[in-house]
Amino acid sequence: MKFFSANLEDLRELYNNTLQKTLDMEQQITKALPTMIEKATDPALKEAFQTHLQETDTHVTRVQGILNQIYGESKTIKCKVLSALVSEAEDSIKDASDPSVRDAALIGAGQQVEHHEMAIYGTLRTWAEILGEQNQAQTLNAILEQEKHADSVLTGISDRVNKDAQSHVRSAA
Repeated sequence: MKFFSANLEDLRELYNNTLQKTLDMEQQITKALPTMIEKATDPALKEAFQTHLQETDTHVTRVQGILNQIYGESKTIKCKVLSALVSEAEDSIKDASDPSVRDAALIGAGQQVEHHEMAIYGTLRTWAEILGEQNQAQTLNAILEQEKHADSVLTGISDRVNKDAQSHVRSAA
């Protein structure tokens, strides 16, 4: 339960509030990815997660830069959606005993995060454009394109990994 309202009176306040949640989201991802890298067994999946960790570090810096322009500092607001997605991913990692099934679960979890990020960055980019923040819109669009690429890479890996995991499907009794 929330004790204090964010008091979002206009689009600019909503934009700024969402940017603060986005910074928290990216910081949570930088904490979650090392575990995903460690638990992945497929070499291409490990590499994709490692590449995305490097990209995410850059995303943190870019969002911090936008927030520094707005506030003079880069404070965050808790992103509850990412917390839930990370919790679900952790459960999947623990529950999947077979490595190929765990890799499939990791890809699914990764894509859920990517899809959330794509929604957030697409929304923020549009709001930045409406608010006349063209440089911020360009930065947010560049991040959005990296998120789309990361999702595409995971889709390509999933085509193979999901087939490996399929061999572990038990027939219904």
